Amino acid sequence: MYLKEGRSLLLKVQKPSVPFVLSTNPIFDFQGPHHEQNEPGTPSVEESQVIDRLRNEKDSLVALDFFKSVANSASFKHTPSTYGLMIEKLGRIGEIDGVQYLLQHMKLEGIRCSEDVFVSVIKSYSVAGAAKQALKMFYRIGEFGCSPTVRIYNHLLDALLSEDSFHSITPTYGNMKKDGLEPNVYTYNILLKALCKNNSLGGAHRLLEEMSNKGCEPDNASYTTIVSFLCKYGKINEARDLVSYFIPTVPVYNALINGYCRAGRMREALELLGEMAERRISPNVITYSSILNGLSDTGNIYLSLAILGKMFAHGCNPNTHTFTSLIKGLSSKGRFGEAFDVLCRMQNDGILPNEVTYNTLMHGLCLSGNMKEAVFVLDKMEKNGCIPNVRSFSILIDGFAKSGDLVGASEVWNKMISIGCCPNVVAYTCMIDVLCRNSMFNQAYNIVETMASNKCFPSTITFNVFIKGLCDKGRVDWAVELFDEMEKYGCVPNVITYNEMLDGLFKANKSSRAFELVSDMEDRGIKFNLVTYNTIIHGLCLYSKFVVAEKLFGRMVIQGVEPDAFTLNMSLYAYAKRGKVESATRLLQSFRCFGLYPDIVSYTSLISGLSEHVDLEVATTYVDRMVTEGILPNICLWNFLVRIFVSKVGYLGAVGHMDAVLAST
Repeated sequence: MYLKEGRSLLLKVQKPSVPFVLSTNPIFDFQGPHHEQNEPGTPSVEESQVIDRLRNEKDSLVALDFFKSVANSASFKHTPSTYGLMIEKLGRIGEIDGVQYLLQHMKLEGIRCSEDVFVSVIKSYSVAGAAKQALKMFYRIGEFGCSPTVRIYNHLLDALLSEDSFHSITPTYGNMKKDGLEPNVYTYNILLKALCKNNSLGGAHRLLEEMSNKGCEPDNASYTTIVSFLCKYGKINEARDLVSYFIPTVPVYNALINGYCRAGRMREALELLGEMAERRISPNVITYSSILNGLSDTGNIYLSLAILGKMFAHGCNPNTHTFTSLIKGLSSKGRFGEAFDVLCRMQNDGILPNEVTYNTLMHGLCLSGNMKEAVFVLDKMEKNGCIPNVRSFSILIDGFAKSGDLVGASEVWNKMISIGCCPNVVAYTCMIDVLCRNSMFNQAYNIVETMASNKCFPSTITFNVFIKGLCDKGRVDWAVELFDEMEKYGCVPNVITYNEMLDGLFKANKSSRAFELVSDMEDRGIKFNLVTYNTIIHGLCLYSKFVVAEKLFGRMVIQGVEPDAFTLNMSLYAYAKRGKVESATRLLQSFRCFGLYPDIVSYTSLISGLSEHVDLEVATTYVDRMVTEGILPNICLWNFLVRIFVSKVGYLGAVGHMDAVLAST
């Protein structure tokens, strides 16, 4: 069994620069073979003919060949309209070299650049992902006989926003106002998007006020932007309050419904659907799909099917996202037969499943351990002409990793490489996981080195998986070395990394190194989570450091980290071992404050503490209590009670006590 080597970067095919030597191109014949020769110096081609030819030519580079051919002949002299049309065609494919060349020719020929043409120039830079160059070109606008307008500024701001060039947007807007140009609603909407993307809620509110002061009323796009932003950052109630000040449209409702669905507040999302009906606003496919997705996330399949039925009843046709959401919900409940039926229904209705659809079904199958069916879905995906992406393969590799199936994971890996799909950090990490589960640590480390050499650098999650694998197999020394190597790869340990290391070190009886890591966490300002506290408290109890364990439990509660049953049982055990039976008893009583109930471990800890440090009679009352609560003593507890009774009251006394205990149970 071997893995095919995979590279993490694909060579980008560079588009060859368009040659602009205007010389030997053929002259296109517009007039036909029997057309009489025009007199010398008289143009033989009409502007309308050139415009029609340029407009109808789908291939922009072929259109450019024709443009150059005409320019090199004496039959036609290009006009502002033909230049503008050619610049627009080149701009749509991001051919900015060609656009710059044509602009220079316009300048040399003394042809002024109109607003429409300069807008096309700005758009071409945006398509090419060169917003900074668009800004530089804008500052040369006067060279081409054009003046800044609100529309040109708007397209420039939009280009800057598309590349998140927030630092350039504010000064550009300032220059717009210096030029004496009044922003319109389109300008404000771009600025609102910029502020929202830059997490500036206060700035967005101030801009809305500025709009109102300038008499520029926010439109549908303005409100949708703000509502979406508020919902994205969990300010759903604030978004709902804002919506109450105007009559919302479908996009605004969709933004608000999507926010409720993401927060799991399905009742309110459904109430909004009812509100839309009351206002005679028809939900669209986005509305229904958002609700279906939210219901699927919460596992409410029956209501999902009801919403789908309502959707059909209102004449709203589902799309790929709608059906994908339904497949997700069915898969989460293990209803794979119905999920496959939905997949078939999509194809029968002419709605093509995409990568997300197939990946969703594969993910559900892998979670349930149905790897054979998951591979079947991958094959079906390929047969239906949908090319698997790296996520498709990562899902399968992860599924095989969870079951420890190295052969299955390797076959998927090799298939991924063979079709030219380049592994990403997730795929590499999943492969490291399955290798670690099979104790193939050298091979796993080779993958880490391969990732680095292919410029696909491992993440902190990659190291967490590797460290966990090493610690689970008792290779703690190697885990420590790997932990120390993380910074070499530009990775910083997080709380999960420390938790895995602490667990491994305590289990390997390396307490000194474990406590060093605890100090390191505090020095780095990494907050302890529940797992951290549980791991450390357990380690402290293993080494009989009960005083420190008690203090750590107190710190945990003060810092607002809610304990679970493991925390309480370990803390109860620490109190009992030190003879602090009153504290242990109070802790047992406080279980219900945390929504928990004492179990066999809780009572065993308390009974052992009472027996050793207080009184056997008191201990036996807690045996009665646990039996009353339906918790039966196990063999370990019985053995302990026998030993403690014999040591305290002798054999005959122990027999009497045990008879009494047995009688009560």
